[in-house]
Amino acid sequence: MSRTALVAIGGNALVLDGEAGSIPRQQERAAAFAEQVADLAADGWAVLVTHGNGPQVGFILRRGELVAAEAGIEGLPELPLWLAVADSQGGIGHILAVAIDSALERRGLAARAVAVLTHAEVAADDPAFTEPTKPIGSQMTADVARMRVAEDGWTVAETSAGVFRRVVASPRPMRIVEAEQIQVLVDAGAVVVAAGGGGIPVLREDGEWRSVDAVIDKDRASALLAVTAAVDTLVLVTGVDHVYVGFGTPGQRALAEVDPGEVRALLEAGEFPAGSMGPKVESALSFLAGGGRRAVITSLPRLRDALAGRAGTSITSPDHPGPALSPSASR
Repeated sequence: MSRTALVAIGGNALVLDGEAGSIPRQQERAAAFAEQVADLAADGWAVLVTHGNGPQVGFILRRGELVAAEAGIEGLPELPLWLAVADSQGGIGHILAVAIDSALERRGLAARAVAVLTHAEVAADDPAFTEPTKPIGSQMTADVARMRVAEDGWTVAETSAGVFRRVVASPRPMRIVEAEQIQVLVDAGAVVVAAGGGGIPVLREDGEWRSVDAVIDKDRASALLAVTAAVDTLVLVTGVDHVYVGFGTPGQRALAEVDPGEVRALLEAGEFPAGSMGPKVESALSFLAGGGRRAVITSLPRLRDALAGRAGTSITSPDHPGPALSPSASR
């Protein structure tokens, strides 16, 4: 492919931390993001969108908890985590696809969005299943956290001072099951929304797949999908405009154009902690090591500028230089 970009946004692009997350508010934010996607399409980019789902999965699970006492009486089935991931993937995919279609239509573009229910294959012996680390759901006080551990058997972690959240297994994705079909859709001119929440986790056993309770890291899955779908450029959207060295210190320095070797050395030196920029940097390097051309890390408002080379941190493989920018993209 030529001039293809996978843009990975977090679930908090639609629901801010600590927010109630009303559906109309999520639709408003999806509409704003869709304008950026449509601008990229107008600039000549083929676009593949992936998204997180942390807040939304938490909402779905919480609804189940609130009716748990009456579930048996009402004949309501227990809601496993993997089904909550699937539900959120479908719902967010719908919201994004409708918003993107509307933005494309306003520009007179023939392309349309296609949301693909996507599965991520994981390994049964992944150590993440015995060491849960991925926060989901809403924030809790220490008292509520203790109650959830005692009554519901949750694993809970203190994610910041005095703030607790449920944590679940987050195994590494080994394969995006529908990657080839997603590539066909992108080649056909569709704006594809896929791998929502990192994909619905499945195990391959005796020639069959089965669902498993876990949450896949969205950036890891995005990097894997970008490689297997032969995407040129991976864009990992975060809360800051650039990757910084010495972030939060008086001497912090923004990285603009860097090579993978320099970034890896900084990562190994502990410059990018696991709880902040580390996973995005690791995913960017994984994409490049798998044959990708360019990985970009930037904020949502700077998305278009970053793809045009005017903003963000761009990590380019020396073996695979990035695609040339068109006049429309670089204006």
